[in-house]
Amino acid sequence: MAWPNRSAIVTKRLGRILARQRAETERIMNAWIGVGYPLGWPSVAAQQTPATAMLGKLGIAHSVHAYQHDPRRGSYGLEASEALGVEPERVFKTLVADVDGALTIGVVPVAGQLDVKALAAAVSGKKAAMADVAAAERATGYVTGGISPLGHRRRIAVVIDSSAMGYATIYCSAGRRGLELELAPADLVRAANAVVAPIAAPGRPS
Repeated sequence: MAWPNRSAIVTKRLGRILARQRAETERIMNAWIGVGYPLGWPSVAAQQTPATAMLGKLGIAHSVHAYQHDPRRGSYGLEASEALGVEPERVFKTLVADVDGALTIGVVPVAGQLDVKALAAAVSGKKAAMADVAAAERATGYVTGGISPLGHRRRIAVVIDSSAMGYATIYCSAGRRGLELELAPADLVRAANAVVAPIAAPGRPS
């Protein structure tokens, strides 16, 4: 009578264990989709943008949160706040302005508005106004409603409102409508090589 090959038995058992582990990992990953990934978890391929790629290259911990964007909504930032269940003071929008002829980005809470005069002062400028939409999209490489503070086609000065520093983590666009980044404000400042200044003004959430 031939005895069973002990090596084959062990290999078969190990294969079953690994299969169960892979299934459990896939179950957890699927549960995270649409909810977000823990800080430090790498972005999945479908969620890769120049912004997430930049954070990955820099080794900065971040989370990616996806939600279903409604094209009928006019307020991108407020939509993200409501969809993710995050207070609007903690969700930041990326706005592009023209300061003395140079494009400059202001990152402010969706609960308020950008103070263009304060933005100009933060970069030692004199005159500022909101930039032309087409010019902003060309320079950043993103479309309106999905402009991120990171990963632009051209080098653009970035100013982040000082209120961001009061939170452990904040949210901002990942570079696509319906996709948000969550990261520590200090890490966003470092990645964007940004200036921190009080550039937000009270206003209607948008």
